[in-house]
Order: sequence, then C-alpha cells, then structure tokens
Amino acid sequence: MADNLIQKKGESTWYVRLAVPADVQKAIGCKVLIQSLKTGLRKEAMDARLPVLTKWKAQFQAARDKRTNRGDSWKERIAQDAQDFSQITRQLKIDTALGETKPTNLDIDPAHLEELRQFVFSDTEDGRRRRAEADAVYAKHGLEGEIAIHDLVHKMLLETWGGLTAHANDFSSSEAEEMQVILADPTSHKVRSPITTARLKTFKEFRESRGGAPKHIDQQVGKMERLSEFLKKDGLPLTFDTVDVWLKSLDRAPATLSQYLMAGTAFWKWAMKYDAGWRDQFKDKVNPFVGHELPQGGGAETAGKDREIYTKADTLKLQRAALDNDDQPLADLIALGWYTGARIEELCRLTKDSVITIDGVQCFDFPRSKSKASKRVVPIHPSLLSTVDRLVKDSTDTFLIPAESADKYGKRSHAISKAFGRLRTAAGFSRLHVFHSFRHTVVTELIRADVPDALAKELVGHETGSVTHDVYSKGASTKQKLAAITKLPALNMHTK
Repeated sequence: MADNLIQKKGESTWYVRLAVPADVQKAIGCKVLIQSLKTGLRKEAMDARLPVLTKWKAQFQAARDKRTNRGDSWKERIAQDAQDFSQITRQLKIDTALGETKPTNLDIDPAHLEELRQFVFSDTEDGRRRRAEADAVYAKHGLEGEIAIHDLVHKMLLETWGGLTAHANDFSSSEAEEMQVILADPTSHKVRSPITTARLKTFKEFRESRGGAPKHIDQQVGKMERLSEFLKKDGLPLTFDTVDVWLKSLDRAPATLSQYLMAGTAFWKWAMKYDAGWRDQFKDKVNPFVGHELPQGGGAETAGKDREIYTKADTLKLQRAALDNDDQPLADLIALGWYTGARIEELCRLTKDSVITIDGVQCFDFPRSKSKASKRVVPIHPSLLSTVDRLVKDSTDTFLIPAESADKYGKRSHAISKAFGRLRTAAGFSRLHVFHSFRHTVVTELIRADVPDALAKELVGHETGSVTHDVYSKGASTKQKLAAITKLPALNMHTK
C-alpha cells in the first residue's frame, strides 16, 4: 500500500489510509487515519489523496512542534507544585503526631471531591489497586494509621494529578513517566538552563544575518554560554537574583560586567521576539539583565586603575628579553610601538607600500582603522630608519612584521599580542602594562617635550575634539610632524 489507497470489501470507492506514528498517536487520537475519496476511479483517487495526506502529516508535525515548544518549563512547574504539596502533607503529619488539628487551606467543592474519589477508585485495574491499598491503610489503628492515611492520600493525589496533567497536555509516554518521577521526588529535577546550545546557534545566525561584527557576536554568545554553564551547575533558574549572583562570581571590572549585561539583554530581546518557546516560558517575566547596580572600582585587580606607561629602561628591558628569546619580530614590534604609539594591529598591518616619502621625509602611511583620525601619515623617527630598511628588505609577504597567521577575525596581531603578554609577565610587569601602554608613553613624552596637544593627537591618530582642527584643518606639515616625533628619546637599539 505504498500509495496509501485501499478499497473496503464489497465497495468500489477508494479510501486513503495512513498509519499514525507512535509518538503522536495520543495527540491524534487513533493509530490509523482513513478517509473516503468519494470516487471509484483509481486515477482520480491518486490525485485526491495528496491534499488529505498533506493535511494529516501537517497534523503530525503540529503535534510534535507542540511538544518541542513546550520545552522543560513544565517540569519546573510540576516540581515546584509537588514540593508545595509535600510541604502541606508534611505539616499535616507533624500536626497529627503532636495531636493538633488545623483547618487546611484547601477550598474544594464537595461535588468535585466526590468526582475525584470516583476517578481514584474507579472500576479499573488502577482503581482496584488503589482501593486495596486504601483498605490496608484503614486497617491500621492509632497514630500509625493516621500518618499512613496522610501518606496514602498524598500518593494517590499525586498519581491522579499526574495522570490528568499528562492527558490534558498530551504528554508522550516518556514525558508522563518523567513527570511521575518528579512528583514522587521533586528534588530529582534539576532546572535546566533555558539558554540552550540550539538557541545560541539560532541567536548567532540571526545576529550575523543583520550584519553584526563577527567578533562582537562571538563575544556575546560566549558570555551567554558562561551564564548557561553557571545556571546548569546548580540547577538555578534564570532570574534577576541568579544573574546578580553570577555577576559577583565573575570577578571582573565594572565595565566588563556591563558588557555581560548588554550581551544578556541582546539575547533576551531576541528570544522574546523570535523564540516561541522562550516567550511562553518567560511571558510574565521582566528582563533579568536590567536594573543591576555594578560595583565602582571593584571586580578585577586592574579595575578603576589607569594603564602604566613604559619608561625607556622598561622598553629596553622588554626588547632585550625578546632578543634573548630569539624573537626578533617581537623586538622590532616593541621598537615600532615606542617610536610611533600606534595600535598593535596597525603596526602588524604595515607593508612595504606603507613606507612612503613625503617632502623628502620617510613616513608610515597608516590606513584608517578605528576612526577617521586613525588614517594618518607619521614621519619615521631617525633612530628607527635602519630597522625599517631591514624590515622592508627582509619581508617575504610585503608585511613588515611577520605573523604566524591571522585569527578567524582577520587580525594579524593575534599571536604576537599573546607572545608580548607572556614576555611582559615573565619580565615582571603588571597587568597594567599592556602593549597599548606605548600609546600612553608616546603621548606623555610628546607633551613633556612641549609638543602642541593637537599635533600630539594627530601623530597617534586621536581626534582633537576641535571642529576647527578636525574638520577644516589639513593638519601639520611633514616638517612639523618630523620635528615633533624626533623629540621621542632614542632607544639605542641593538639586534642580537
């Protein structure tokens, strides 16, 4: 019956027939679907069966989707309700043992109670089993009997409640079994993080489709992965309080914690708008990532502290350490940082073509990176000329600073930046000393040499904040910039 067509015995009419998959039989209400096609012509039946089969298969998928979208939130509700009910039963047993009687808070219609009793003790296998259990309990006397009655009522109500809940929500057999386990022992259910791998994958794809920067997207996804692991570790729900505890556990600077909250808010807004399961689970909840008071100056060791500058002695120490490690590229990078104050990625992107001559002066032509002001021409310090000539001559790929490979975001400085961090730590410098500190050093040296503020900013690629200078001025002349850059102290570098 590959074509799903049948004819009943003694009839010429064609019927379409389809077996219902086991996982949706309960939702559909039968094991087989059959419908008359109202024709005795097989050719017409072949065409007429298609829309019917399509409709039935759509019903199967809808049943599966309903179960999928339900997620795990029902388990949390069942566990909480079971715990509450267990607490009531526990208190009733304590009161009984102490000889106290207290009115319960249960407001149940007597008619509904009788209906429930009829269901519990119905003339079925389960009903007869429950009646036998009840007869055995009622045969007990005294305090033991009273306590046993409480236990029996608790057990039967949970069992019945579970059956009704499973029926009302179209639970699969495995879901129904899991629910009974949770009802029997609410602590057996650990809250699962709603920030699932599948959701994060969809969130990432959405952000990418909207043109988000790959690195920024990966950072946000990474932050949400860390939160998810935190929630899963102790089975914690996603609430304002748990986010607060998580933030405190991170030991990060306030600015970094703010980035974690922004990542959480971005994920929350996406999920509330595009994830049906999430909307259902958190439909009455507020964004748990907003309203947090972040510490001022607390968190990480370096929080609230300014980066340190490198002195000439510091720079020579770092350069010598690099040479002792037989790392000439890193030693050259340190020299470039000292004499230019350029960002590490800007330096790693310098090529042979970046070395240009203007008005008879050799200069670095820095392309635009972070801002309009980052595109600039900077004269090469006289003490750096020989190093630049060597780098141009030895380059095998046009770049002045060789790199093992760019990272997945195309950054050439990735590996050498890590190498510098290891070198800095081994040389005894704190985390307040980073490669970016060379920018602080150069600006400081220029200001101390009485170089005008606007010119100093122009050399390192900062906007001055002045409309006159940033919009209308063409900047200082090459001669002025060379005079200024030459005021940076010479390192008297030596190669190994």
